[in-house]
Amino acid sequence: MNTPSPPPDTDTCLGLLRDMLLIRRFEEKCAELYGAQKIRGFLHLYNGEEAVAVGVLRALRSDDAFFGTYREHGHALIKGLSVRSVMAEMFGRATGCCKGRGGSMHLFSAEHRFYGGSAIVGGALPMAVGMGLADRMQGLDRITACFFGDGAVAEGEFHEAMNLAVLWKTPVLFICENNLYGMGTALNRAQSQTDLSAKAGSYKMEAWTEDGMDILSMMETARQAVDFVRTRKMPLFVECRTYRFRAHSMFDPELYRTRDEVEKWKKRDPIAGLTSTLRDQNRITDQDRQRIEEEIAREIQDGVDFAEQSSCEPFQDMCTDACTMEGIA
Repeated sequence: MNTPSPPPDTDTCLGLLRDMLLIRRFEEKCAELYGAQKIRGFLHLYNGEEAVAVGVLRALRSDDAFFGTYREHGHALIKGLSVRSVMAEMFGRATGCCKGRGGSMHLFSAEHRFYGGSAIVGGALPMAVGMGLADRMQGLDRITACFFGDGAVAEGEFHEAMNLAVLWKTPVLFICENNLYGMGTALNRAQSQTDLSAKAGSYKMEAWTEDGMDILSMMETARQAVDFVRTRKMPLFVECRTYRFRAHSMFDPELYRTRDEVEKWKKRDPIAGLTSTLRDQNRITDQDRQRIEEEIAREIQDGVDFAEQSSCEPFQDMCTDACTMEGIA
């Protein structure tokens, strides 16, 4: 890694705190709305992992692309999609970022160079390599970030993507959000090599490991990682060791881990950690925190009101943009 940059100023730190709180409160509201059956289908929440998305996406430029997983609501918000457009998509409304067709797992916005959440584990990896290859062949000074979980490392796409990314020298930043569980299976029960950076390194790829629960460390590593990929025109793998506080999905009975384990990880909550650091340095007051919370609450409630007042896509439009045997309708 390069020489660390100076510690971020207070405004930057407060911005990081706000971003993480926006994700946390949005996810909590989604869980509430799911219980009220206003959000349907599958729902995978990001509570606990906020520092990874915020750290990486803040380091990207607006013209950089990124791919997410099915746990991508927070990524979309930090990349610039509005709370209104994401919440409306969760409701399946026509005003959503995908006209209500994608829902929780398939957010997408070409405008923001966000090429989708995906329900396929590891499915974004080869697409990210392709995006990076296209940029390299066109001589464009931009990179692609690809988020995926530790479970994806067991998929064939992972190995194919690592190999081709190095062979083709694609400017792709691979972000592995290692939360220790692939659905309900612990990492050490599914993979003989639990050092995931070592797996990427076996393909002669530069590979780093970072504490995904520390936003300041995560932000600095992300800054250096983005600079590495952009300047060297080579791929880089970063394993972010993190933890999800909620179950895998809303249908998950969560019988595979203990409550004590979850509570132990909650003591490393990235939001609480940054708040504590700022208080120790006299850079945040209770009034500052309350103001941020109130602003976020208003923004999220506005998104919910917007979604509830929006209509579903008209039936006669349901087949537009659909693929047919004759081509694109």
